[in-house]
Amino acid sequence: MAKSQETFNKKEKEKKRQKKKQDKLKKKEERKSQEKEGGFDSMIAYVDEYGNITDTPPDPTLKKKVIKAENIEIGVPKREKIEESNIKTGRVEFFNDTKGFGFIKDDNSRETYFVHVNGLIDKISENDSVSFELERGMKGMNAVRVKKV
Repeated sequence: MAKSQETFNKKEKEKKRQKKKQDKLKKKEERKSQEKEGGFDSMIAYVDEYGNITDTPPDPTLKKKVIKAENIEIGVPKREKIEESNIKTGRVEFFNDTKGFGFIKDDNSRETYFVHVNGLIDKISENDSVSFELERGMKGMNAVRVKKV
């Protein structure tokens, strides 16, 4: 008569497999019971028109806003031209007649602005009080339409 092929180790492994199978079935039953209580539907969140998260679905009867594609700006909007037509007053700090440029110091802001001979209306010299307007140049703001006061 032959000896049984089933050893102690094989019996233990079979018991572990059976236990795993039963645990798996229990977990499956628990998930099914939880689905009936709430499950996935209770986890859904909605975003309202203001970007807030809510648990209520959006109302389809509300009117939707119509947005035209032409009105959507992508990127940085273009800057409008800044034209300061405000007439400012200042004093000529430096002016070189031979080279045709100089600097005017604003009375209010105490900033210094470049002035070129092409931007002059009247002939100016150092320490003259002048009125001028500002215009954007290649390296900053330039004084233009400069008149003696």
